[in-house]
Amino acid sequence: MGHAEFKLADERTVRVVSMDEYWMPFTPNRDFREEPKIVVRGEGMFVWNERGERLIDASSGLFCVNAGHCRREIADAVSAQLRELDFIAPFTRGHPKQFELATRVAALTPGDLNRIFFVSSGSEAVDTAMKVALAYWQAKGQGGRTMFVSRERAYHGVNFGGTSLAGIVNNRRRFGATLPGIVHMRHTHLAENRCVPGEGAHGAELADDLQRLVNLHGAENIAACFVEPIAGSTGCLVPPRGYLARLRELCDQHGILLVFDEVITGFGRTGAAFGAQSFGVTPDLMTMAKGLTNGAQPMGAVAVSERVHEAIVGAAAEGAIEFFHGYTYSGHPAACAAGLATLDIYRDEGLFERGRELSPHFLDGLFSLRDIPVVADLRGYGMMGAVEVHPDGVPGRRGHQFQKRLFDNGLHLKATGDAAIVAPPLVAEPAHVDMIVDILRRVLKSL
Repeated sequence: MGHAEFKLADERTVRVVSMDEYWMPFTPNRDFREEPKIVVRGEGMFVWNERGERLIDASSGLFCVNAGHCRREIADAVSAQLRELDFIAPFTRGHPKQFELATRVAALTPGDLNRIFFVSSGSEAVDTAMKVALAYWQAKGQGGRTMFVSRERAYHGVNFGGTSLAGIVNNRRRFGATLPGIVHMRHTHLAENRCVPGEGAHGAELADDLQRLVNLHGAENIAACFVEPIAGSTGCLVPPRGYLARLRELCDQHGILLVFDEVITGFGRTGAAFGAQSFGVTPDLMTMAKGLTNGAQPMGAVAVSERVHEAIVGAAAEGAIEFFHGYTYSGHPAACAAGLATLDIYRDEGLFERGRELSPHFLDGLFSLRDIPVVADLRGYGMMGAVEVHPDGVPGRRGHQFQKRLFDNGLHLKATGDAAIVAPPLVAEPAHVDMIVDILRRVLKSL
């Protein structure tokens, strides 16, 4: 393939950086090396490439930098923590900020989701939630409940549990059968809801797929149903009106745990702390990550209902470990410091409320693109949306070119297949939204 490199220049020197050794995730590496997209600095709504050119960040990094890039408050908190305590084993040892952050997160979660288990990523959060569900049914004397229900076009991370739950074929096809005992409901992306902002009027009955799976496999064998309130990485699939409430009803009817994967929708993206509150449906477990630390430190968490937590803890012998699970970096001191500083910013700057107030302008701007011929669909809710373009004969090829041209025209976002996902930081102003929409319009017209 030859040797690939790029040059970084500062005020004093020019460094040549090899691109041969680093294997990039979810990236066509050969394509990237031919035409690298390098980011070297960030501030607020913007990032800068290695040539000093400014780009507006239209997807909050990867749906995580909700408070804008390079917040000094978070950097100072992490720096101070690393000077005070850099690490302590999370098994049978603790530090104050773990407990402080868990209390602060529990204050934001709906219902009785007040028991918080820290991990290092959304993928780890999903696998942890699967284990919590299995442990719960073991504790309840129903160890036969080992199956999981998920959806087509779902994304739940890339550990083996999340990959097995996932319904995106390219994330599964090269890894064999993955875990057994996982079945999938149909996705909710319907032609009848095309180019409709918010919740579509059609498709709530798709939740009855859960009843069909109960009829086929028996509720006594199903541990939990996993769904994203808004399916994010697959291209912002907003649920039909009444869909999530119907899933809650069926889970209650059959004793199945309902798990919301809020790794993307959490921390203000939907206009409330979590999508559960925006849609008025409370799950039994909830995963989160990304916005928990504003992307400044790797961290995720699982919020567990008190009922589920107490059943697991209560079933263990006195003095015994109740849940044989955890990670070296669970509740890492620096990550906890970043989380606390991030939650301070969300509260002090009213960012969840700001996002909710900006959402109508954001969605109006996004849906103003419907007149462009290459646009196949527009979807959106809160401060999250997608622009899907007609394929050019090879699925995903036009979408890949779309995001590369956007970068070259001063806009960063995440693309999945032929859909570009737009989710700007919650610190955005109307003028920032207008800038994003203007660049989208200009590039869409050039495709």
